[in-house]
Amino acid sequence: MKKLIEKLYGNSVVRYVFFGGCTTLVNLVSFYILRKLKVELNTANIISIILAILFAYVVNSKYVFQDKCDSLKAHIQPFCKFIGARLVTMIIEVGGVWLLVSVMGLGDMIGKFLTQFIVLILNYIFSKFFVFTTGKK
Repeated sequence: MKKLIEKLYGNSVVRYVFFGGCTTLVNLVSFYILRKLKVELNTANIISIILAILFAYVVNSKYVFQDKCDSLKAHIQPFCKFIGARLVTMIIEVGGVWLLVSVMGLGDMIGKFLTQFIVLILNYIFSKFFVFTTGKK
């Protein structure tokens, strides 16, 4: 895993796609498990998104954008920005899944999967230009 991470360090888009894929897996797998446990659609969706957000902050800060925070205190501002940006895309995702599943009649996992494309692109833009800017010129 370490060698793979080292290879990916040269390009933030490649790193983001890789770790974005990992984040998407956290989101989709947790959503699937919660729905199999009969957790209500929107509740399962929100819980799975929160788990993915927490995972994403760690990997994006450390591996993707290589933020230069050197203390816990230094992480507070980017973490708050990250959460704010992810809340925006969470609203889009929850609304999109609801629309695709409850209104348009698609299956749970299909609706969840389709919303991931829009969310992935928006999250990259927010993270690159708004959140992870510590130590960059």
